[in-house]
Amino acid sequence: MSGNDWAELAGVIGIFILVTTVLTVAIWQLAVSWRAKAALSREDTYRELAERAVRSQEETQRQLVELREKVTGLERILKDVE
Repeated sequence: MSGNDWAELAGVIGIFILVTTVLTVAIWQLAVSWRAKAALSREDTYRELAERAVRSQEETQRQLVELREKVTGLERILKDVE
């Protein structure tokens, strides 16, 4: 093989390594991006679940206050009847 053949072979190997590296980095970045989107989606789902739980607790607390007021009123009526 002549010096020119070696230079062509080195060029082909270099281009192959460059293309392989670029593809590897691109695939890696796509995977990282996909994982970040999945994590963000899970966080949104958990946030919605937490907000629904808080609303449910607030509604339950409101109902308990109303029930306490009604029971207090009934107790007064029963004491007055006695």
